[in-house]
Amino acid sequence: MMVFESADLTAASFSAALFGLVATSILLLLGTAWVGQRWKVTVTLCACAAVVGAGAMFEGREAWTTGSVPILYHYAGWIISMPLQVLALYFFANAAGRQRIGLFWRLVVAAVLMVFVRYLGEAQLMHAALAFLIGLAFWLYILGELFFGRMDTAVRESDHDAIRRGYFWLRLIVMVGWAIYPLGNFIMSFGSFIDGGGISVTYNVADFLNRMTFGVAVLATAIMATRHSQAQAAGDNEEQRS
Repeated sequence: MMVFESADLTAASFSAALFGLVATSILLLLGTAWVGQRWKVTVTLCACAAVVGAGAMFEGREAWTTGSVPILYHYAGWIISMPLQVLALYFFANAAGRQRIGLFWRLVVAAVLMVFVRYLGEAQLMHAALAFLIGLAFWLYILGELFFGRMDTAVRESDHDAIRRGYFWLRLIVMVGWAIYPLGNFIMSFGSFIDGGGISVTYNVADFLNRMTFGVAVLATAIMATRHSQAQAAGDNEEQRS
């Protein structure tokens, strides 16, 4: 098997991403016991995204033993994990201030279509330029909600420094880290580029930021916010006793 018999960087990147996502999934699932009730859904969504990513990596690594990875393996994972991460951000902001259910559904639709339309273009089932532009528009819509919408307002008005810091880094990941995907889509669709493993390596390395770091950042923020709330509640109880 090529994965084990050669110094194959692409196969190694699939293995590293797979093991990293499995470890992240376990950490996040354990972490649901370390956070307050209002953070459990957010952390669980990140854990689910990591589990889906691990499954996609396993299938991709197996496919690479044949010498190529069909583009479907990347998109099959993204179309589940990316909407889950967007919803994690929704519930993250909801922990700071109540969000409308309409925003929930708009984010779900935008995240799914962002990935699905890009796949149609890359699989040559839709005009490549049109698919790229539509997918880019959905991504920009999500960024607009994160930076200028009610989610941003709720976080900025929060009295938890940990929530504000965590939200800053999470939306930075969505803006910078997720830019790798439309860039790869552009190269594959318009550059007549045949992937010999380089694109897969790039996507796999990006998973360390976009799935693993994202989930760990959510967990760290949730733990700090939970401790802050517990300390605040303990202080209020002390005042009442005195």
